[in-house]
Amino acid sequence: MSASDDLSASLTLRRGAMARVGLDRVALVEAVAELGSISAAAVKLGISYRGAWEAVQALNNLFDGPLIEATTGGKAGGKAVVTARGKAVVTAFRRVQAELDAALVKLEGNLAGEPARDLFWSLGMRTSARNALRGVIASITPGEVNSEVTLRLGEGVDITAILTKRSVEDLQLAPGKPAIALIKSSFVILAKGENLRTSARNQIAGLVSSREDGAVNSEIGLDIGGGKTLTATITLESAQALAITVGEEVTALIKAPHVILAVE
Repeated sequence: MSASDDLSASLTLRRGAMARVGLDRVALVEAVAELGSISAAAVKLGISYRGAWEAVQALNNLFDGPLIEATTGGKAGGKAVVTARGKAVVTAFRRVQAELDAALVKLEGNLAGEPARDLFWSLGMRTSARNALRGVIASITPGEVNSEVTLRLGEGVDITAILTKRSVEDLQLAPGKPAIALIKSSFVILAKGENLRTSARNQIAGLVSSREDGAVNSEIGLDIGGGKTLTATITLESAQALAITVGEEVTALIKAPHVILAVE
């Protein structure tokens, strides 16, 4: 049997059905720890800077605290540091991966002559929502039909969702329970200025951390604190009209019915 035919597996850890921690992202954290730069880590791993940056944002959003703390500098600069939390995650992942590798060696021997690869498949669930933000339920205001659920993403950063009473019961939501807010980037509206009057239930202030322009749309990354990033997709015309630039403060507006909650 050739090496390419050997049974192999790559560990993927999830919180519920949302963002994942896999070998590729752990390798990125390790490369950042080694090189002190997201752009340098991207080059080493053969991925785009944008892909690396989005992976860092996803990891930071998934955990209670950021795994990587970065200063802005774009593709040409900027420094990044792996936090103690990040190092602990890498260590734990590698230990579990080592156990998995050892189990596979034993399993392969037991499955000699069997089509082992046909016995395993991925059951991972994916979501089209650009934003998957983990938090803890702060409060629930029940109603006859719908309930208002407030999720605390970090210190001073809350987001409110409107769910049916049945959904609250089915998900067994309760204050203190962890949950993940799913928000499509197209549902995030950006505004500038103070004393905004709007019907949007959620008004989250943050600093623009990135802006990527396309032919029609612009993708805006917003640092909302606590190591978490919110992504908005707006038209290029709107981005130009608002003159959105990295480092300035803007407000993200999100209607409560546009926030979906998921639990593990």
